[in-house]
Amino acid sequence: MFKLLKFTKKKDLLFALLAVGFIVVQVWLELKMPDYMNIITQIAQGKSSMGSTTYELKDIWSNGGKMLLCALGSMAASVVTSFFVVSVAADFSARIREALYVKVQGFSSNEINKFSTASLITRSTNDVQQVQSLITMGLQLMIKAPITAVWAIIKISGKQWQWSMAVAIAVSFMVIAILIIMSLVVKKFKKIQKLTDDINRITRENLTGIRVIRAYNAEKYQEEKFESINEDMTNTQLFTGRIMAFIGPIMSMVMNGIALAIYWIGAYLINRADIFEFQTLFGDMVVYMAYGMQIISSFMMLAIMFMIAPRSLVSAKRINEVLSTEFTIKDGSGVQNTKEEGTVEFKNVSFRYPDGQSNVLENISFRINKGETVAFIGSTGCGKSSLVNLIARFYDATFGEVLVDGENVKNYKKEELAGKIGYVSQKAVLFSGDINSNINFGDNNADRERVNDAVIISQSEEFIKTLEEGLDAHVAQGGQNFSGGQKQRLSIARALARKSEIFIFDDTFSALDYKTDRILRNALKTKMKESTCIIVAQRIGTIIDADRIFVIDNGEIVGKGTHKELLDTCETYKEIAQSQLSEEELKNA
Repeated sequence: MFKLLKFTKKKDLLFALLAVGFIVVQVWLELKMPDYMNIITQIAQGKSSMGSTTYELKDIWSNGGKMLLCALGSMAASVVTSFFVVSVAADFSARIREALYVKVQGFSSNEINKFSTASLITRSTNDVQQVQSLITMGLQLMIKAPITAVWAIIKISGKQWQWSMAVAIAVSFMVIAILIIMSLVVKKFKKIQKLTDDINRITRENLTGIRVIRAYNAEKYQEEKFESINEDMTNTQLFTGRIMAFIGPIMSMVMNGIALAIYWIGAYLINRADIFEFQTLFGDMVVYMAYGMQIISSFMMLAIMFMIAPRSLVSAKRINEVLSTEFTIKDGSGVQNTKEEGTVEFKNVSFRYPDGQSNVLENISFRINKGETVAFIGSTGCGKSSLVNLIARFYDATFGEVLVDGENVKNYKKEELAGKIGYVSQKAVLFSGDINSNINFGDNNADRERVNDAVIISQSEEFIKTLEEGLDAHVAQGGQNFSGGQKQRLSIARALARKSEIFIFDDTFSALDYKTDRILRNALKTKMKESTCIIVAQRIGTIIDADRIFVIDNGEIVGKGTHKELLDTCETYKEIAQSQLSEEELKNA
Protein backbone atom coordinates (compact mmCIF):
# COMPACT_ATOMS: atom_id res chain seq x y z
CA MET A 1 0.00 0.00 0.00
CA PHE A 2 2.84 2.37 0.85
CA LYS A 3 4.21 2.05 -2.71
CA LEU A 4 0.98 3.60 -4.00
CA LEU A 5 1.49 6.72 -1.89
CA LYS A 6 3.73 8.10 -4.65
CA PHE A 7 0.50 9.00 -6.46
CA THR A 8 -0.47 11.52 -3.76
CA LYS A 9 -0.24 15.23 -4.53
CA LYS A 10 0.16 18.32 -2.36
CA LYS A 11 -3.59 18.91 -2.54
CA ASP A 12 -4.20 15.42 -1.12
CA LEU A 13 -1.79 16.04 1.74
CA LEU A 14 -3.42 19.40 2.48
CA PHE A 15 -6.91 17.88 2.48
CA ALA A 16 -5.68 14.99 4.64
CA LEU A 17 -4.21 17.42 7.19
CA LEU A 18 -7.44 19.43 7.21
CA ALA A 19 -9.37 16.18 7.71
CA VAL A 20 -7.13 15.31 10.68
CA GLY A 21 -7.73 18.77 12.13
CA PHE A 22 -11.50 18.41 11.91
CA ILE A 23 -11.29 14.89 13.34
CA VAL A 24 -9.47 16.30 16.39
CA VAL A 25 -12.21 18.93 16.75
CA GLN A 26 -14.85 16.22 16.41
CA VAL A 27 -13.21 14.04 19.08
CA TRP A 28 -12.76 17.01 21.44
CA LEU A 29 -16.45 17.89 21.16
CA GLU A 30 -17.55 14.28 21.68
CA LEU A 31 -15.34 13.88 24.75
CA LYS A 32 -16.50 17.22 26.14
CA MET A 33 -20.11 16.04 26.43
CA PRO A 34 -19.48 13.62 29.35
CA ASP A 35 -18.09 16.57 31.37
CA TYR A 36 -21.40 18.40 31.00
CA MET A 37 -23.21 15.16 31.79
CA ASN A 38 -21.24 14.92 35.03
CA ILE A 39 -22.28 18.48 35.97
CA ILE A 40 -25.94 17.73 35.20
CA THR A 41 -25.71 14.55 37.31
CA GLN A 42 -24.30 16.51 40.25
CA ILE A 43 -26.97 19.22 39.89
CA ALA A 44 -29.67 16.55 39.84
CA GLN A 45 -28.27 15.24 43.10
CA GLY A 46 -28.45 18.70 44.60
CA LYS A 47 -24.82 19.63 44.21
CA SER A 48 -23.81 22.17 41.55
CA SER A 49 -20.36 22.59 40.10
CA MET A 50 -19.95 25.71 42.29
CA GLY A 51 -20.57 23.72 45.45
CA SER A 52 -24.11 25.11 45.96
CA THR A 53 -26.80 22.76 47.24
CA THR A 54 -29.53 24.67 45.46
CA TYR A 55 -31.27 22.78 42.67
CA GLU A 56 -31.17 25.13 39.66
CA LEU A 57 -33.16 24.02 36.61
CA LYS A 58 -31.54 26.70 34.49
CA ASP A 59 -28.14 25.09 35.12
CA ILE A 60 -29.43 21.85 33.69
CA TRP A 61 -30.77 23.68 30.61
CA SER A 62 -27.46 25.55 30.26
CA ASN A 63 -25.28 22.43 30.40
CA GLY A 64 -27.75 20.47 28.32
CA GLY A 65 -27.59 23.20 25.68
CA LYS A 66 -23.80 22.99 25.69
CA MET A 67 -24.05 19.23 25.16
CA LEU A 68 -26.39 19.84 22.23
CA LEU A 69 -23.99 22.39 20.72
CA CYS A 70 -21.14 19.89 21.11
CA ALA A 71 -23.22 17.24 19.32
CA LEU A 72 -24.09 19.63 16.48
CA GLY A 73 -20.47 20.78 16.23
CA SER A 74 -19.29 17.17 16.12
CA MET A 75 -21.77 16.43 13.33
CA ALA A 76 -20.62 19.46 11.33
CA ALA A 77 -16.97 18.49 11.79
CA SER A 78 -17.82 14.95 10.63
CA VAL A 79 -19.50 16.27 7.46
CA VAL A 80 -16.52 18.50 6.61
CA THR A 81 -14.12 15.62 7.32
CA SER A 82 -16.08 13.38 4.95
CA PHE A 83 -15.87 16.03 2.23
CA PHE A 84 -12.07 16.18 2.44
CA VAL A 85 -11.64 12.41 2.78
CA VAL A 86 -13.90 11.54 -0.15
CA SER A 87 -12.11 14.11 -2.32
CA VAL A 88 -8.71 12.62 -1.47
CA ALA A 89 -9.87 9.03 -2.04
CA ALA A 90 -11.61 9.78 -5.37
CA ASP A 91 -8.68 11.78 -6.82
CA PHE A 92 -6.14 9.23 -5.57
CA SER A 93 -7.99 6.26 -7.09
CA ALA A 94 -8.47 8.18 -10.37
CA ARG A 95 -4.71 8.64 -10.63
CA ILE A 96 -4.10 4.96 -9.91
CA ARG A 97 -6.60 3.94 -12.61
CA GLU A 98 -4.89 6.27 -15.06
CA ALA A 99 -1.46 4.91 -14.10
CA LEU A 100 -2.70 1.35 -14.64
CA TYR A 101 -4.22 2.27 -17.99
CA VAL A 102 -1.03 3.99 -19.20
CA LYS A 103 1.11 1.12 -17.93
CA VAL A 104 -0.97 -1.51 -19.72
CA GLN A 105 -0.82 0.57 -22.92
CA GLY A 106 2.93 -0.02 -22.91
CA PHE A 107 2.67 -3.77 -22.33
CA SER A 108 3.79 -6.13 -25.03
CA SER A 109 1.91 -9.34 -25.74
CA ASN A 110 4.21 -11.04 -23.24
CA GLU A 111 3.02 -8.92 -20.29
CA ILE A 112 -0.62 -9.12 -21.39
CA ASN A 113 -0.38 -12.92 -21.44
CA LYS A 114 1.32 -12.91 -18.04
CA PHE A 115 -1.62 -11.22 -16.30
CA SER A 116 -4.47 -12.07 -18.70
CA THR A 117 -6.95 -9.51 -19.99
CA ALA A 118 -9.59 -10.44 -17.41
CA SER A 119 -7.18 -9.95 -14.51
CA LEU A 120 -6.04 -6.56 -15.82
CA ILE A 121 -9.68 -5.44 -16.02
CA THR A 122 -10.30 -6.58 -12.43
CA ARG A 123 -7.18 -4.81 -11.18
CA SER A 124 -8.18 -1.58 -12.92
CA THR A 125 -11.73 -1.62 -11.53
CA ASN A 126 -12.50 -3.84 -8.54
CA ASP A 127 -9.04 -3.65 -6.96
CA VAL A 128 -8.85 0.14 -7.30
CA GLN A 129 -12.32 0.38 -5.73
CA GLN A 130 -11.11 -1.68 -2.76
CA VAL A 131 -8.16 0.68 -2.26
CA GLN A 132 -10.46 3.69 -2.52
CA SER A 133 -12.71 2.22 0.19
CA LEU A 134 -9.69 1.70 2.43
CA ILE A 135 -8.64 5.34 2.05
CA THR A 136 -12.18 6.63 2.60
CA MET A 137 -12.65 4.61 5.77
CA GLY A 138 -9.03 4.72 6.87
CA LEU A 139 -8.61 8.49 6.93
CA GLN A 140 -11.68 8.72 9.14
CA LEU A 141 -11.63 5.63 11.34
CA MET A 142 -7.90 4.87 11.55
CA ILE A 143 -7.20 8.43 12.67
CA LYS A 144 -10.26 9.02 14.81
CA ALA A 145 -10.16 5.72 16.70
CA PRO A 146 -6.64 6.03 18.26
CA ILE A 147 -7.15 9.73 19.06
CA THR A 148 -10.47 9.00 20.76
CA ALA A 149 -9.11 6.02 22.66
CA VAL A 150 -5.99 7.77 23.95
CA TRP A 151 -7.85 10.97 24.82
CA ALA A 152 -10.60 9.07 26.66
CA ILE A 153 -8.04 7.04 28.61
CA ILE A 154 -6.32 10.27 29.68
CA LYS A 155 -9.69 11.66 30.75
CA ILE A 156 -10.40 8.73 33.06
CA SER A 157 -6.86 8.28 34.34
CA GLY A 158 -6.56 8.80 38.09
CA LYS A 159 -10.05 7.52 38.83
CA GLN A 160 -10.95 4.13 40.34
CA TRP A 161 -8.49 1.47 39.14
CA GLN A 162 -11.19 -1.20 39.20
CA TRP A 163 -13.03 0.46 36.31
CA SER A 164 -9.77 0.86 34.35
CA MET A 165 -9.01 -2.81 34.84
CA ALA A 166 -12.48 -3.78 33.54
CA VAL A 167 -11.99 -1.66 30.40
CA ALA A 168 -8.47 -3.06 29.86
CA ILE A 169 -9.76 -6.65 30.08
CA ALA A 170 -12.60 -5.87 27.64
CA VAL A 171 -10.22 -4.27 25.13
CA SER A 172 -7.73 -7.15 25.39
CA PHE A 173 -10.46 -9.70 24.79
CA MET A 174 -11.69 -7.75 21.75
CA VAL A 175 -8.19 -7.38 20.22
CA ILE A 176 -7.46 -11.11 20.61
CA ALA A 177 -10.80 -12.01 19.01
CA ILE A 178 -10.15 -9.68 16.04
CA LEU A 179 -6.64 -11.08 15.49
CA ILE A 180 -7.98 -14.64 15.45
CA ILE A 181 -10.71 -13.70 12.96
CA MET A 182 -8.27 -11.87 10.70
CA SER A 183 -5.84 -14.79 10.66
CA LEU A 184 -8.65 -16.97 9.32
CA VAL A 185 -9.86 -14.68 6.52
CA VAL A 186 -6.81 -12.87 5.08
CA LYS A 187 -5.85 -15.72 2.71
CA LYS A 188 -9.48 -16.08 1.67
CA PHE A 189 -9.61 -12.43 0.61
CA LYS A 190 -6.69 -13.05 -1.75
CA LYS A 191 -8.53 -16.06 -3.16
CA ILE A 192 -11.67 -13.96 -3.70
CA GLN A 193 -9.77 -11.48 -5.90
CA LYS A 194 -8.29 -14.35 -7.93
CA LEU A 195 -11.74 -15.89 -8.35
CA THR A 196 -13.05 -12.48 -9.47
CA ASP A 197 -10.44 -12.61 -12.25
CA ASP A 198 -11.68 -16.07 -13.25
CA ILE A 199 -15.33 -15.01 -13.30
CA ASN A 200 -14.45 -12.02 -15.49
CA ARG A 201 -12.49 -14.32 -17.79
CA ILE A 202 -15.32 -16.84 -18.19
CA THR A 203 -17.90 -14.08 -18.66
CA ARG A 204 -15.74 -12.35 -21.27
CA GLU A 205 -15.18 -15.61 -23.16
CA ASN A 206 -18.90 -16.35 -23.07
CA LEU A 207 -19.89 -12.93 -24.43
CA THR A 208 -17.27 -12.79 -27.17
CA GLY A 209 -17.86 -16.39 -28.24
CA ILE A 210 -21.65 -16.48 -27.89
CA ARG A 211 -22.19 -17.43 -31.56
CA VAL A 212 -19.82 -20.39 -31.37
CA ILE A 213 -21.40 -21.50 -28.09
CA ARG A 214 -24.86 -21.49 -29.63
CA ALA A 215 -23.68 -23.13 -32.85
CA TYR A 216 -22.29 -26.08 -30.88
CA ASN A 217 -25.08 -26.24 -28.29
CA ALA A 218 -22.42 -25.66 -25.65
CA GLU A 219 -24.54 -23.52 -23.33
CA LYS A 220 -24.67 -26.23 -20.67
CA TYR A 221 -20.90 -26.78 -20.88
CA GLN A 222 -20.26 -23.05 -20.41
CA GLU A 223 -22.80 -22.90 -17.58
CA GLU A 224 -20.97 -25.71 -15.80
CA LYS A 225 -17.64 -23.90 -16.18
CA PHE A 226 -19.14 -20.72 -14.77
CA GLU A 227 -21.00 -22.57 -12.02
CA SER A 228 -17.82 -24.26 -10.84
CA ILE A 229 -16.00 -20.96 -10.32
CA ASN A 230 -19.12 -19.19 -9.08
CA GLU A 231 -19.73 -21.89 -6.47
CA ASP A 232 -16.10 -21.73 -5.35
CA MET A 233 -16.36 -17.96 -4.95
CA THR A 234 -19.72 -18.26 -3.15
CA ASN A 235 -18.30 -20.77 -0.67
CA THR A 236 -15.25 -18.59 -0.07
CA GLN A 237 -17.39 -15.50 0.49
CA LEU A 238 -19.71 -17.46 2.78
CA PHE A 239 -16.73 -18.60 4.81
CA THR A 240 -15.35 -15.08 5.20
CA GLY A 241 -18.83 -13.68 5.81
CA ARG A 242 -19.59 -16.20 8.53
CA ILE A 243 -16.27 -15.61 10.25
CA MET A 244 -16.63 -11.83 10.01
CA ALA A 245 -20.19 -12.13 11.34
CA PHE A 246 -18.70 -12.98 14.74
CA ILE A 247 -17.31 -9.45 15.04
CA GLY A 248 -20.74 -7.84 15.55
CA PRO A 249 -21.86 -10.13 18.38
CA ILE A 250 -18.42 -9.92 20.00
CA MET A 251 -18.58 -6.12 19.94
CA SER A 252 -22.11 -6.16 21.35
CA MET A 253 -21.12 -8.62 24.08
CA VAL A 254 -18.09 -6.54 25.02
CA MET A 255 -20.05 -3.26 25.15
CA ASN A 256 -22.86 -4.75 27.22
CA GLY A 257 -20.35 -6.57 29.38
CA ILE A 258 -18.33 -3.42 30.09
CA ALA A 259 -21.52 -1.53 30.95
CA LEU A 260 -22.53 -4.26 33.36
CA ALA A 261 -19.03 -4.37 34.85
CA ILE A 262 -18.88 -0.60 35.38
CA TYR A 263 -22.27 -0.55 37.08
CA TRP A 264 -21.46 -3.61 39.18
CA ILE A 265 -18.11 -2.16 40.29
CA GLY A 266 -19.77 1.25 40.83
CA ALA A 267 -22.49 -0.30 43.02
CA TYR A 268 -19.85 -2.11 45.03
CA LEU A 269 -17.78 1.09 45.55
CA ILE A 270 -20.82 3.25 46.33
CA ASN A 271 -22.11 0.68 48.80
CA ARG A 272 -18.81 0.87 50.70
CA ALA A 273 -18.46 4.67 50.42
CA ASP A 274 -19.40 7.16 53.13
CA ILE A 275 -21.93 9.95 52.65
CA PHE A 276 -19.29 12.41 51.42
CA GLU A 277 -17.93 10.11 48.70
CA PHE A 278 -21.32 8.88 47.48
CA GLN A 279 -22.17 11.74 45.14
CA THR A 280 -18.64 11.96 43.69
CA LEU A 281 -18.53 8.21 42.99
CA PHE A 282 -21.94 8.29 41.33
CA GLY A 283 -20.88 11.15 39.03
CA ASP A 284 -17.60 9.39 38.22
CA MET A 285 -19.49 6.21 37.36
CA VAL A 286 -21.71 8.06 34.87
CA VAL A 287 -18.69 9.78 33.28
CA TYR A 288 -16.68 6.58 33.26
CA MET A 289 -19.52 4.82 31.49
CA ALA A 290 -19.51 7.47 28.76
CA TYR A 291 -15.73 7.40 28.34
CA GLY A 292 -15.62 3.61 28.54
CA MET A 293 -18.14 3.43 25.70
CA GLN A 294 -15.95 5.86 23.71
CA ILE A 295 -12.92 3.61 24.21
CA ILE A 296 -14.84 0.48 23.21
CA SER A 297 -16.34 2.33 20.23
CA SER A 298 -12.84 3.30 19.13
CA PHE A 299 -11.78 -0.30 19.07
CA MET A 300 -14.98 -1.15 17.23
CA MET A 301 -13.97 1.35 14.56
CA LEU A 302 -10.58 -0.33 14.37
CA ALA A 303 -12.36 -3.67 14.03
CA ILE A 304 -14.29 -2.32 11.04
CA MET A 305 -10.99 -1.27 9.51
CA PHE A 306 -9.62 -4.74 10.09
CA MET A 307 -12.59 -6.05 8.15
CA ILE A 308 -11.84 -3.78 5.18
CA ALA A 309 -8.04 -3.64 5.28
CA PRO A 310 -7.06 -7.24 4.41
CA ARG A 311 -8.94 -7.35 1.11
CA SER A 312 -7.84 -3.79 0.27
CA LEU A 313 -4.20 -4.63 0.99
CA VAL A 314 -4.46 -7.67 -1.29
CA SER A 315 -5.87 -5.38 -3.98
CA ALA A 316 -3.05 -2.87 -3.45
CA LYS A 317 -0.51 -5.65 -3.88
CA ARG A 318 -2.17 -6.77 -7.12
CA ILE A 319 -2.12 -3.18 -8.43
CA ASN A 320 1.56 -2.86 -7.56
CA GLU A 321 2.31 -6.09 -9.43
CA VAL A 322 1.09 -4.41 -12.61
CA LEU A 323 2.73 -1.04 -11.96
CA SER A 324 6.09 -2.58 -11.03
CA THR A 325 6.23 -4.88 -14.06
CA GLU A 326 9.20 -4.10 -16.25
CA PHE A 327 8.52 -3.67 -19.95
CA THR A 328 10.15 -6.35 -22.08
CA ILE A 329 9.87 -3.98 -25.06
CA LYS A 330 11.62 -0.79 -23.99
CA ASP A 331 11.97 2.50 -25.81
CA GLY A 332 15.23 3.13 -27.59
CA SER A 333 17.15 6.40 -27.39
CA GLY A 334 15.38 7.64 -30.52
CA VAL A 335 16.32 8.01 -34.19
CA GLN A 336 16.12 11.53 -35.61
CA ASN A 337 17.27 10.97 -39.19
CA THR A 338 17.84 7.84 -41.24
CA LYS A 339 19.94 7.37 -44.36
CA GLU A 340 17.35 5.04 -45.86
CA GLU A 341 13.59 5.19 -46.27
CA GLY A 342 11.02 2.40 -46.54
CA THR A 343 13.52 -0.45 -46.13
CA VAL A 344 13.31 -3.53 -43.91
CA GLU A 345 16.18 -5.91 -43.26
CA PHE A 346 16.58 -9.08 -41.17
CA LYS A 347 20.12 -10.09 -40.23
CA ASN A 348 20.42 -13.69 -38.98
CA VAL A 349 17.25 -13.36 -36.93
CA SER A 350 16.02 -16.14 -34.69
CA PHE A 351 13.00 -15.80 -32.43
CA ARG A 352 11.50 -17.77 -29.57
CA TYR A 353 8.41 -16.81 -27.61
CA PRO A 354 9.10 -16.04 -23.92
CA ASP A 355 7.64 -19.33 -22.70
CA GLY A 356 8.56 -21.33 -25.80
CA GLN A 357 10.87 -24.33 -25.78
CA SER A 358 12.15 -23.95 -29.33
CA ASN A 359 12.69 -21.21 -31.90
CA VAL A 360 9.72 -20.17 -34.03
CA LEU A 361 12.05 -18.49 -36.54
CA GLU A 362 15.53 -19.73 -37.32
CA ASN A 363 18.37 -17.71 -38.90
CA ILE A 364 16.20 -15.46 -41.12
CA SER A 365 18.00 -12.99 -43.39
CA PHE A 366 16.60 -10.80 -46.18
CA ARG A 367 16.31 -7.19 -47.29
CA ILE A 368 13.25 -5.34 -48.62
CA ASN A 369 13.82 -2.12 -50.55
CA LYS A 370 11.63 0.93 -50.79
CA GLY A 371 8.55 0.53 -53.00
CA GLU A 372 8.78 -3.26 -53.15
CA THR A 373 5.81 -5.53 -52.60
CA VAL A 374 7.06 -8.58 -50.74
CA ALA A 375 4.94 -11.53 -49.62
CA PHE A 376 5.38 -14.32 -47.08
CA ILE A 377 3.52 -17.60 -47.51
CA GLY A 378 3.59 -20.92 -45.75
CA SER A 379 1.53 -23.40 -43.81
CA THR A 380 -0.35 -22.45 -40.65
CA GLY A 381 2.02 -22.01 -37.70
CA CYS A 382 5.16 -21.76 -39.82
CA GLY A 383 6.12 -18.35 -38.34
CA LYS A 384 4.83 -15.83 -40.93
CA SER A 385 2.95 -13.61 -38.45
CA SER A 386 5.74 -13.93 -35.91
CA LEU A 387 8.15 -12.58 -38.51
CA VAL A 388 6.15 -9.41 -39.29
CA ASN A 389 5.45 -8.91 -35.57
CA LEU A 390 9.19 -8.42 -35.14
CA ILE A 391 9.12 -5.56 -37.66
CA ALA A 392 6.38 -3.76 -35.73
CA ARG A 393 8.25 -4.73 -32.55
CA PHE A 394 5.40 -6.47 -30.81
CA TYR A 395 8.21 -8.80 -29.75
CA ASP A 396 11.98 -8.45 -29.89
CA ALA A 397 14.19 -10.85 -31.83
CA THR A 398 15.89 -13.43 -29.61
CA PHE A 399 19.01 -13.37 -31.81
CA GLY A 400 20.10 -11.17 -34.68
CA GLU A 401 18.89 -7.74 -35.78
CA VAL A 402 15.75 -6.33 -37.37
CA LEU A 403 16.40 -3.06 -39.21
CA VAL A 404 13.91 -0.47 -40.43
CA ASP A 405 15.35 2.28 -42.63
CA GLY A 406 18.81 0.97 -41.78
CA GLU A 407 18.35 1.33 -38.01
CA ASN A 408 17.83 -1.43 -35.47
CA VAL A 409 14.20 -1.31 -34.35
CA LYS A 410 15.44 -1.35 -30.73
CA ASN A 411 16.96 2.11 -31.27
CA TYR A 412 13.60 3.69 -32.12
CA LYS A 413 11.16 5.11 -29.65
CA LYS A 414 7.88 3.24 -29.91
CA GLU A 415 5.99 6.18 -31.41
CA GLU A 416 8.77 6.76 -33.96
CA LEU A 417 8.63 3.19 -35.22
CA ALA A 418 4.83 3.14 -35.23
CA GLY A 419 4.86 6.32 -37.30
CA LYS A 420 6.78 4.56 -40.06
CA ILE A 421 4.52 1.50 -40.21
CA GLY A 422 0.90 1.05 -41.24
CA TYR A 423 -0.10 -2.25 -39.67
CA VAL A 424 -3.25 -4.29 -40.40
CA SER A 425 -3.69 -7.31 -38.16
CA GLN A 426 -5.18 -10.72 -38.96
CA LYS A 427 -8.25 -9.92 -36.89
CA ALA A 428 -9.99 -6.71 -37.93
CA VAL A 429 -10.37 -4.45 -34.89
CA LEU A 430 -12.80 -1.53 -34.90
CA PHE A 431 -13.61 0.80 -32.03
CA SER A 432 -16.96 2.23 -30.98
CA GLY A 433 -17.63 5.62 -32.54
CA ASP A 434 -18.09 6.31 -36.23
CA ILE A 435 -16.36 5.27 -39.45
CA ASN A 436 -14.40 8.50 -39.76
CA SER A 437 -12.96 8.23 -36.24
CA ASN A 438 -11.92 4.64 -36.93
CA ILE A 439 -10.14 5.52 -40.18
CA ASN A 440 -8.59 8.69 -38.81
CA PHE A 441 -7.48 6.84 -35.69
CA GLY A 442 -4.80 7.77 -33.18
CA ASP A 443 -2.22 10.23 -34.43
CA ASN A 444 -3.19 10.00 -38.10
CA ASN A 445 -4.26 13.65 -38.25
CA ALA A 446 -5.57 12.91 -41.72
CA ASP A 447 -7.79 15.47 -43.41
CA ARG A 448 -11.08 14.55 -45.06
CA GLU A 449 -9.46 14.21 -48.47
CA ARG A 450 -6.90 11.67 -47.24
CA VAL A 451 -9.63 9.73 -45.44
CA ASN A 452 -11.67 9.65 -48.67
CA ASP A 453 -8.63 8.43 -50.62
CA ALA A 454 -8.08 5.65 -48.07
CA VAL A 455 -11.75 4.67 -48.37
CA ILE A 456 -11.53 4.49 -52.16
CA ILE A 457 -8.27 2.48 -52.25
CA SER A 458 -9.49 0.01 -49.59
CA GLN A 459 -12.69 -0.60 -51.60
CA SER A 460 -14.79 0.59 -48.64
CA GLU A 461 -16.56 3.30 -50.64
CA GLU A 462 -19.07 0.86 -52.08
CA PHE A 463 -20.73 -0.06 -48.78
CA ILE A 464 -20.15 3.30 -47.05
CA LYS A 465 -22.24 4.99 -49.78
CA THR A 466 -25.17 2.78 -48.87
CA LEU A 467 -25.14 4.13 -45.31
CA GLU A 468 -27.32 7.16 -44.68
CA GLU A 469 -24.70 8.94 -42.58
CA GLY A 470 -21.72 7.92 -44.74
CA LEU A 471 -18.42 8.37 -42.92
CA ASP A 472 -20.31 9.52 -39.84
CA ALA A 473 -22.20 6.23 -39.59
CA HIS A 474 -22.14 4.60 -36.16
CA VAL A 475 -19.68 1.80 -35.39
CA ALA A 476 -20.72 -0.52 -32.58
CA GLN A 477 -18.24 -1.96 -30.11
CA GLY A 478 -15.89 -4.26 -32.02
CA GLY A 479 -17.59 -3.27 -35.28
CA GLN A 480 -20.35 -5.81 -34.69
CA ASN A 481 -22.70 -3.96 -37.05
CA PHE A 482 -20.38 -4.69 -40.02
CA SER A 483 -19.50 -7.90 -41.81
CA GLY A 484 -16.04 -9.47 -41.62
CA GLY A 485 -15.06 -8.18 -45.07
CA GLN A 486 -16.31 -4.68 -44.31
CA LYS A 487 -14.38 -4.56 -41.05
CA GLN A 488 -11.25 -5.75 -42.82
CA ARG A 489 -11.56 -3.08 -45.51
CA LEU A 490 -12.04 -0.37 -42.87
CA SER A 491 -8.95 -1.67 -41.06
CA ILE A 492 -7.00 -1.38 -44.31
CA ALA A 493 -8.35 2.15 -44.84
CA ARG A 494 -7.15 3.08 -41.35
CA ALA A 495 -3.61 1.99 -42.21
CA LEU A 496 -3.65 3.71 -45.62
CA ALA A 497 -4.76 7.00 -44.09
CA ARG A 498 -1.42 7.20 -42.27
CA LYS A 499 0.64 7.56 -45.47
CA SER A 500 3.29 5.33 -43.89
CA GLU A 501 6.60 4.31 -45.43
CA ILE A 502 5.93 0.62 -44.80
CA PHE A 503 2.61 -1.26 -44.84
CA ILE A 504 2.22 -4.65 -43.21
CA PHE A 505 -0.83 -6.73 -44.13
CA ASP A 506 -0.89 -9.74 -41.83
CA ASP A 507 -3.22 -12.18 -43.62
CA THR A 508 -5.49 -9.17 -44.10
CA PHE A 509 -7.07 -10.17 -47.39
CA SER A 510 -8.41 -13.54 -46.26
CA ALA A 511 -11.82 -12.07 -45.35
CA LEU A 512 -12.22 -10.52 -48.82
CA ASP A 513 -13.71 -12.16 -51.86
CA TYR A 514 -11.36 -12.78 -54.81
CA LYS A 515 -12.72 -9.90 -56.87
CA THR A 516 -12.36 -7.32 -54.08
CA ASP A 517 -8.97 -8.78 -53.21
CA ARG A 518 -7.70 -8.28 -56.78
CA ILE A 519 -9.12 -4.77 -57.18
CA LEU A 520 -7.71 -3.69 -53.82
CA ARG A 521 -4.23 -5.02 -54.58
CA ASN A 522 -4.22 -3.28 -57.97
CA ALA A 523 -5.26 -0.03 -56.27
CA LEU A 524 -2.48 -0.43 -53.72
CA LYS A 525 0.10 -1.02 -56.42
CA THR A 526 -1.04 2.06 -58.35
CA LYS A 527 -1.76 4.55 -55.57
CA MET A 528 0.83 3.47 -52.98
CA LYS A 529 3.74 2.64 -55.26
CA GLU A 530 6.17 4.76 -53.20
CA SER A 531 5.44 2.70 -50.09
CA THR A 532 6.84 -0.70 -49.18
CA CYS A 533 4.19 -3.41 -48.86
CA ILE A 534 4.71 -6.58 -46.82
CA ILE A 535 1.95 -9.13 -47.21
CA VAL A 536 1.38 -12.28 -45.18
CA ALA A 537 -1.07 -14.55 -46.95
CA GLN A 538 -2.46 -18.06 -47.20
CA ARG A 539 -3.84 -17.65 -50.73
CA ILE A 540 -1.58 -17.81 -53.76
CA GLY A 541 -3.92 -15.47 -55.63
CA THR A 542 -3.25 -12.69 -53.14
CA ILE A 543 0.52 -12.67 -53.64
CA ILE A 544 0.89 -13.88 -57.23
CA ASP A 545 1.91 -10.41 -58.48
CA ALA A 546 4.34 -9.64 -55.63
CA ASP A 547 7.87 -8.51 -56.56
CA ARG A 548 9.28 -11.21 -54.34
CA ILE A 549 7.75 -14.09 -52.41
CA PHE A 550 9.38 -15.75 -49.41
CA VAL A 551 8.28 -19.28 -48.56
CA ILE A 552 8.42 -20.09 -44.83
CA ASP A 553 8.46 -23.65 -43.55
CA ASN A 554 9.09 -24.55 -39.88
CA GLY A 555 10.49 -21.10 -39.18
CA GLU A 556 13.00 -21.10 -42.04
CA ILE A 557 13.04 -19.53 -45.49
CA VAL A 558 12.96 -22.44 -47.92
CA GLY A 559 12.36 -20.46 -51.08
CA LYS A 560 12.35 -16.92 -52.49
CA GLY A 561 11.63 -15.35 -55.83
CA THR A 562 8.69 -14.49 -58.06
CA HIS A 563 5.67 -16.73 -58.49
CA LYS A 564 7.02 -18.25 -61.70
CA GLU A 565 10.51 -18.77 -60.27
CA LEU A 566 9.19 -20.50 -57.16
CA LEU A 567 7.06 -22.90 -59.19
CA ASP A 568 10.30 -24.17 -60.71
CA THR A 569 12.65 -23.94 -57.74
CA CYS A 570 10.64 -24.48 -54.54
CA GLU A 571 8.80 -27.75 -53.95
CA THR A 572 6.96 -26.39 -50.88
CA TYR A 573 5.58 -23.46 -52.87
CA LYS A 574 4.65 -25.73 -55.75
CA GLU A 575 2.64 -27.96 -53.39
CA ILE A 576 0.77 -24.94 -52.04
CA ALA A 577 0.08 -23.69 -55.59
CA GLN A 578 -1.16 -27.09 -56.76
CA SER A 579 -3.54 -27.28 -53.80
CA GLN A 580 -5.09 -23.90 -54.67
CA LEU A 581 -4.77 -23.42 -58.44
CA SER A 582 -6.01 -25.48 -61.34
CA GLU A 583 -3.65 -26.97 -63.94
CA GLU A 584 -4.68 -24.29 -66.41
CA GLU A 585 -3.96 -21.52 -63.91
CA LEU A 586 -0.57 -23.02 -63.18
CA LYS A 587 0.30 -23.14 -66.88
CA ASN A 588 -0.79 -19.56 -67.45
CA ALA A 589 1.06 -18.28 -64.39
